[in-house]
Amino acid sequence: MPMTIIDSQVHIWGPETPDKPYFTENAAKPHRSIPLGHKELLQVMDANGVHRTVCVPPTWEGFSNEESLLAARLHPDRFAVMGRLAIDKRESRELLPKWKSQPGMLGIRTAFHQGRAPAWLEDGTADWFWDAAERYDVPVMALAPQAVPKLGEIAERHPGLRLIVDHMGLSSALRGKPLDGAIDNLVKLARLKNVAVKVSALPCYVEEAYPFPTLHPLIRRVVDAFGPQRCFWGTDLSHLTSTYKQCLTLFTEELRFLSDNDKEWILGRGIAEWLNWPLPQQA
Repeated sequence: MPMTIIDSQVHIWGPETPDKPYFTENAAKPHRSIPLGHKELLQVMDANGVHRTVCVPPTWEGFSNEESLLAARLHPDRFAVMGRLAIDKRESRELLPKWKSQPGMLGIRTAFHQGRAPAWLEDGTADWFWDAAERYDVPVMALAPQAVPKLGEIAERHPGLRLIVDHMGLSSALRGKPLDGAIDNLVKLARLKNVAVKVSALPCYVEEAYPFPTLHPLIRRVVDAFGPQRCFWGTDLSHLTSTYKQCLTLFTEELRFLSDNDKEWILGRGIAEWLNWPLPQQA
């Protein structure tokens, strides 16, 4: 059966309305003025041979997972969701036991890079969350580019927690700058078998044209350290600085050190198994 390609991160969202204003406190602005909906995303996927996408609700929609869950309900064979949760709110603690009972919901995506959120990793605010995610087997994607070593400490304390480090631990503040230091921090986590990494949105972190030669040795370091089974390709489409096709062909055509088996894992099989989203032949 042909390789199944899964995009590990795309934000989709609806238009801002008086009843549903965009969340502005500690949140980024929308990546573009026209919302990216699931219909447009399907067209992009179909045009590039991508079979599935993990939808990650954006910060500017607050903690609403509505648009992403709708896409998953309408197209369960194409979309699933890593939803957002307000981990600083006490009422959120009641949601974890049944989190994955929501149709299409595979886990949680957290962000610790804006506003007060970075402090939550240090002041105890997030402690309950890691405990509960491990207890209820809820996979977590974490964006914490300034605190990758801290994510390693959390994963070591919670060996049953399935933790994915977003975007190879890179920060947008590093765009056009040396990335080796950030990769040094990331590969130290490879010894922890409950940690995986999204090799996602990578053209956003360099100021050079396709095929982004600066990225090649960095990706190789990460794949060599974690193994292809724990490296998950993704685009972050609405934020992408290259074309969608270039983000894909970087892995399918340009990274000559990847074997066909490596590509199968990185481009889909790995994240399907990590998130328990069975591939068609496994269903």
